[in-house]
Amino acid sequence: MRTILNINKDWMFLKNTAQVPASLEGAQRVDLPHTWNASDGQDGGNDYFRGTCCYVKTISTEQLPPADRYYLEIRGANSSADVYVDGKHLAHHDGGYSTWRVDITDHLSDGQIAVLVDNAPNDRVYPQTADFTFYGGLYRDVNIIAVSNTHFDLDYFGGTGIQVVPTVDGSNANVEVRTYTSNLQPGDLISCRILDGSGMPVAQQTSARSTADFVIFNAHLWNARKDPYLYTAEAIILRGSEVIDRVTARFGCRSFRIDPARGFILNGEEYPLRGVSRHQDRLGIGNALLPEHHREDMDLICEVGATTIRLAHYQHDQYFYDLCDERGMVVWAEIPYISNHMASGRDNTISQMKELVVQNYNHPSIVVWGLSNEITMGGAKDPDLLENHHILNDLVHDMDRTRLTTMAVLSMCSMDEEYVRIPDTVSYNHYFGWYGGDTTMNGPWFDRFHGKYPNIPIGCSEYGCEALNWHTSKPTQGDYTEEYQAYYHEELIRQLFTRKYLWATHVWNMFDFGADARAEGGENGQNHKGLVTMDRKYKKDAFFAYKAWLSDEPFVHICGKRYVDRVEDMTKITVYSNQPEVELYVNGEKLAKKRAADHFFYFDVPNAGETVITAVAGELKDESHIRKVEVFNEAYRLKEQGAVLNWFDITEKEGYFNLNDKLGDIMATVGGKVWFGALLLKLKAKMDAGKKPRRKSAMKDEKKGAGFSLNIDSVKGMMDMMGGFTVLRLAGMVGMVNVNFTREELLKMNRQLNMIKKPKNK
Repeated sequence: MRTILNINKDWMFLKNTAQVPASLEGAQRVDLPHTWNASDGQDGGNDYFRGTCCYVKTISTEQLPPADRYYLEIRGANSSADVYVDGKHLAHHDGGYSTWRVDITDHLSDGQIAVLVDNAPNDRVYPQTADFTFYGGLYRDVNIIAVSNTHFDLDYFGGTGIQVVPTVDGSNANVEVRTYTSNLQPGDLISCRILDGSGMPVAQQTSARSTADFVIFNAHLWNARKDPYLYTAEAIILRGSEVIDRVTARFGCRSFRIDPARGFILNGEEYPLRGVSRHQDRLGIGNALLPEHHREDMDLICEVGATTIRLAHYQHDQYFYDLCDERGMVVWAEIPYISNHMASGRDNTISQMKELVVQNYNHPSIVVWGLSNEITMGGAKDPDLLENHHILNDLVHDMDRTRLTTMAVLSMCSMDEEYVRIPDTVSYNHYFGWYGGDTTMNGPWFDRFHGKYPNIPIGCSEYGCEALNWHTSKPTQGDYTEEYQAYYHEELIRQLFTRKYLWATHVWNMFDFGADARAEGGENGQNHKGLVTMDRKYKKDAFFAYKAWLSDEPFVHICGKRYVDRVEDMTKITVYSNQPEVELYVNGEKLAKKRAADHFFYFDVPNAGETVITAVAGELKDESHIRKVEVFNEAYRLKEQGAVLNWFDITEKEGYFNLNDKLGDIMATVGGKVWFGALLLKLKAKMDAGKKPRRKSAMKDEKKGAGFSLNIDSVKGMMDMMGGFTVLRLAGMVGMVNVNFTREELLKMNRQLNMIKKPKNK
């Protein structure tokens, strides 16, 4: 029988070493999971350590359980790793998010295991360009698996040696259990059985065959959040009456399809997929998560009412996939083939896809395999990129005929590109209303796609905007206030959730996450589009907008609790609730009662002195307070950390443009177009002078950062999106690709803009 021994405790860690050291002097003792970028990968500057580090552990062979073979199992080493046992190199692995194993049996004498882990930039292992930190480390469990010479296979792409293929047939389910073995001996038998949710057997077969076919009569279906019922398949290798090895796999019986007009259909019924995307990291922890962190994430996602999770942009921990199965989440799983196509990275996309499918095949929560994310930053016509996608699409269909393929498409990519038609379904990442454009553009764009390609299932794989602890009564696109984020999501909810044909929508993102290249919003090193802060301690107001639409848990929530000091005499108060009616009380006196079909309730509240506000919905209550002040509280206003120039340093001339104006407004004038053309020439000259983008980490979304070749043609292609940016903000974003404007250059640009008249109707 196999034994799994966890060896997370007491490793010796040496930073910045490219070889196994002869001495461990100066090494740090650490427990796994561990990352060396828990701090510097979240503090901004795009300067977190990327290189090779060494983990060493000595195991006495006497500590190991008796067995014929010993496998070292590594569940996550980012992003490449080499295993040495007693000084001998045994294995190399590329890909930082999957499980892989090494047979160490014949080399384990003195018992020293060393793992060199490398997250340095290269041109062959994905990801290399993306808007998140590539934390280095042994950041998931490491085990030793002790097995007999005859065992269920441990060598094939990190799989478990058992694959369950359930097919719903009326009220029954046909279940094929496939097993994969090593060194099966003549006379050995494989016994398979199906256990129900209570652990009681419902079917059993024993034979010499590697597959077993079952029928579960009146099968209890896995019905997502409504009823996530799970069966268990068990397989045993028998030699006479002796059990040689045993594996299990939970699975669910369910049918689904994606209809271009009706959206997601689960077990024959429409089941709208409205949910979130998730990155796995945390503040001060990085990606080295413990089970309780995963559980808290799942609890929060369930609380908001989501029915689906896009697990971006890589394979997540098996424990989290298990939670998705148990809690009934419908999942999009993908590989980190992202942003920048690398001609030398094809083999890595194939191996990572094989690992993703093999290791996660049995999870009923997963319904689509993601081929790539925003991979057309350099264009969608590259023949090698297209071929790579066809290869991946065919590979997935060959490996798994029960699920569909999808991908997340860069906003600027034309819906008419051949690339868009490769997978079974497609979703777009759109940020109209944040990265340029305005919120009203989102729904109509999808209507145009659906009207032009009515037979292609279309979804929205990313949308969102950033919010920190900044506040205003006049929210404006790009101000990073919690109020604008709430407004943005109200608008997007109304547009996306009422379009039945959208097969899935995923908010970007459920949680703020580490992106060390970022320098915006007043807190560098993070992407702040989360509905919840990176430490999971604060639910932003937008969280409750989704809860109002998606959750059945009764609640009422007053927005703006962190926005206390207000200057206006009459202020707007927004309340979110999934109840049909809300009453608002001001200092104990009833102000108004309102009904709102869209779950968003708006009240005009007198602001004088200290005011206690109470929202009542049936038996539910929520309370906040505001205070009248004469001067705006500057603690609520964004001030960029280390900014070359802040908004308040800019000279504004009545009737003329300045750096705080939006590019779209400036470009609507003849003088503005001339000015912008000159700016583009200057920008091109800076890049031609050798200021190339770093390839460590980058901005993502529609602005894109490191790794994006910013040139005249690409800028023109983004004009619709860029029009919503202020010139000052655009200048800061260009700085993300190492094309920097000095304070003097920015002030000169402002003087030039001060000479261009605004239209009279502005």
